Amino acid sequence: MNNTISRRSLLKASGIAAGMSTLSLDSPVMAKKSYKPELCLNMSTIMGQKLGYIREIEIAAAAGFRSCEIWMPTLEAYLKSGGTLKEARKRADDLGMKIQNAIGFAQWIVDDEKVRAQGLEQMKREMDMLAQLGCPRTAAPPMGATKEAGLDLHRAAERYRVILELGAQMGVKPILEMWGHSKNLSKVSEVLFVAAEAGHPDARLLLDVFHIYKGESSVDALHLVGLDAVDVFHVNDYVKSIAPGQITDADRIYAGDGEAPISKILQILQPEVISLELFNKTLYTQDPLTVAKNGLAKMQRIVL
Repeated sequence: MNNTISRRSLLKASGIAAGMSTLSLDSPVMAKKSYKPELCLNMSTIMGQKLGYIREIEIAAAAGFRSCEIWMPTLEAYLKSGGTLKEARKRADDLGMKIQNAIGFAQWIVDDEKVRAQGLEQMKREMDMLAQLGCPRTAAPPMGATKEAGLDLHRAAERYRVILELGAQMGVKPILEMWGHSKNLSKVSEVLFVAAEAGHPDARLLLDVFHIYKGESSVDALHLVGLDAVDVFHVNDYVKSIAPGQITDADRIYAGDGEAPISKILQILQPEVISLELFNKTLYTQDPLTVAKNGLAKMQRIVL
């Protein structure tokens, strides 16, 4: 076989590459066809009213949501009070509610081997519960690695692969969450590296409007994440008069009420599920059904 590449072949290949470079995210070749995200309620938005697991599901359904994200501490409190996973799943099914993701805090990423082993056991236990609920995902934030910088991202990738393999066995996908306040995994570039370096087909990112701003990641770099890399995306909003270094979770406001470039972000990432995640203390004093209804209406104005 002749291994020599002719000048003509190189020019031909270059022409193909040049043609590919003209494609944009607006091109039907690059973008998902008829993109229509699932609108979802993260229970943090009505958590301050202390409704309990079942009532939170009922409020979300009554507001018009058909998808939600649950919190593991709330689920565990429900189970400790005498509830069962079978009853919890039936109630959600009866309401037509799909549990898209769970927010958990297992310390799977830390350097301390003993703590990490405990985190893996916690992750396994939680995945077992979620599989019984029919929940296909769980958040995997950098819990325990937030206060001190210096986490080796190659090690983080190895540890992410471990829980990805566990998730493949359990039927629940761990999605790598970025926290803008963390000393590690606070930027899109960092979680993107860890997810890619993990080298696993189930690797996905969980990004957030607030955390993109808090961690000072550039929205103009989000195209590097790529389509299909984000299953679940948290929406909320903020005002730029509060700088990234000073803004807190409690400062999040309804999506569309602030200055975040939400539409631009969604156009770039096109996540499967868009979930409203707020921790606003003012909203916690209001009727939870009204809060959920208002949240859904504001989301619909942005994406529909």
